[in-house]
Amino acid sequence: MSDFALGDVGEGLLKAVGLKGNSAQKKEKSAAGRGRMWALKWFVAAFAFIFAVEAFVYLVAFPSMQRVTIIWSGERFLSVADLSRIISPLVDKSWAKFDEVEASARLLGVSGIEDVQVVKRFPDKVYINVREREAVAMTLVSDGSRSVPVQIDKNGVIFTRNSGNSLDESLGSDINVPLISGIPVESVSGRMRIPAKYRGLLEQIAFVRGLSQNYFAAISEIHIVPKEYGNYELVLYPIHGRVRVLTGRQLTEEALQYMMVALDVVNTIEPNVSEIDLRYGSIAYRTRSSANR
Repeated sequence: MSDFALGDVGEGLLKAVGLKGNSAQKKEKSAAGRGRMWALKWFVAAFAFIFAVEAFVYLVAFPSMQRVTIIWSGERFLSVADLSRIISPLVDKSWAKFDEVEASARLLGVSGIEDVQVVKRFPDKVYINVREREAVAMTLVSDGSRSVPVQIDKNGVIFTRNSGNSLDESLGSDINVPLISGIPVESVSGRMRIPAKYRGLLEQIAFVRGLSQNYFAAISEIHIVPKEYGNYELVLYPIHGRVRVLTGRQLTEEALQYMMVALDVVNTIEPNVSEIDLRYGSIAYRTRSSANR
């Protein structure tokens, strides 16, 4: 019985010592785990701070201090120097302060620009694409004591492209753009346009210009003659000779071909012709002696 009691006491002591050892080991492991956790938290906090500083510099400081870089595209007749001059108050600003709405408004204020797209790209780029108006005809407008050549697009908007050039220089820039005279000009919201009834003529001219044959290279001027009830007729002046050709308001490829054939036939018959009338489906002409034939 005494042996049994001693054995039980021994086993109890061993268990107690084992429990105390396990408890100490668990405390040591727990303390080590807490230390690693604190170290990890400090590392994450330091990394987050560094990331926040870099993000601030990259997202706020750099765009606020760096001068904006403008990349142009779409320009044809206007130079990059001219375009930059138009938005000059914005060129030296930073990317963050660059106002794309103001830049677009300034560029659209130029008569020769039809549309503008302004896109800001972080951190310092601004992409500006301009679409210039395409001239389908030219006309002359009064500027004080002189006449200034201006261009007309297919929508009837009058714009200037080379305001400093003479008429001969402007015409020489594109012989496929005919000169129209006698056309009235009206102003719509600060932008000059031609009256709506003449825009069908511009559409016809634009179509003929797209053909492979350059018909307008043989015509020096298209003169509009107003008629009653809002109608009009056309007088064409061939570039070679002093003959004027009277025709209707339809300026088609067929009408131009008919005019060229009539010129050849009449000049063969009578070299002293001053006027050819094609308005009524037949060919009539007048000589410089004013005798009707």
